[in-house]
Amino acid sequence: MTTLKDVDVDRAQELIESGSLMLDVREDSEWELGHAPQALHIPLAEVPDRLDALDKDRLIVCVCRSGGRSSRAGQFLIEQGFDAVNLDGGMTAWAEQGKPLVADGGEPAIG
Repeated sequence: MTTLKDVDVDRAQELIESGSLMLDVREDSEWELGHAPQALHIPLAEVPDRLDALDKDRLIVCVCRSGGRSSRAGQFLIEQGFDAVNLDGGMTAWAEQGKPLVADGGEPAIG
């Protein structure tokens, strides 16, 4: 079985800029506070039911707040035949590195 790999923020950004999908698996309230502009939001609990929204031919960079939930999502996706990696440090690391964030109203933040 393939094991999920962690990538740092800079590598994640490179992957996304070259066509990989950023999948944010945080809860709705976390997403609304702030997220990467290019990310697709599917809360972790919904991932098994929404596999049809994902492309098996595209690398998926999984992200949550700190990396725990996205690690579980990424490993699940690998087991389902997807190619996935986990953003080490999650959106907390993304924000600390000064990467772009948007919010659904107001100033973006990571809660």
